[in-house]
Amino acid sequence: MVTTVGNARGGGAQGGTVSDARAIAESVTDPELPMLTLSDLGVLRSVEVSADGGVTVTITPTYSGCPAMDAMRDDLRRSLHEAGYSTVDVRTVLQPAWSTDWITAAGRAKLSEHGIAPPGPARQRAAGPVPLTLQPLVRRVSCPVCGSPDTEELSEFSATACKALRRCRSCREPFEHVKEI
Repeated sequence: MVTTVGNARGGGAQGGTVSDARAIAESVTDPELPMLTLSDLGVLRSVEVSADGGVTVTITPTYSGCPAMDAMRDDLRRSLHEAGYSTVDVRTVLQPAWSTDWITAAGRAKLSEHGIAPPGPARQRAAGPVPLTLQPLVRRVSCPVCGSPDTEELSEFSATACKALRRCRSCREPFEHVKEI
């Protein structure tokens, strides 16, 4: 029997519940954006506790080949093991694909508070092949320092592939922007 997160309560390590296991998993931070938890980022999909107290956590990578996935898995396992859950399985699901739309409002606020412009709404695509765009995507990104919408992209890639490097033309501060996916 598997108890899934929600209103259900299940057995866990030393009497732990699904809610307990979920709270622990929700506290794990992203290795590349440590101001965000995996829950803030929308990567944490589900937490289940089996009748024998084993925990299964399901996560979705931000993009295929994300180098942080191993660290996320290790951090989830370590946190749950330290809480007394002896058996921890971390599974990766690719469908549906992660979207920046999954970043919570709290996560977006934390990004902004740390000088990183949060993503705008992701472009909605119809089912089928990904369309090829030959012209650069124009993004309207406000400065997280002064709020000015007068910004420019310096590089499409920053410290990680999911962020771009931008500069505000008003306050002249450089900043990163999480790109819409």
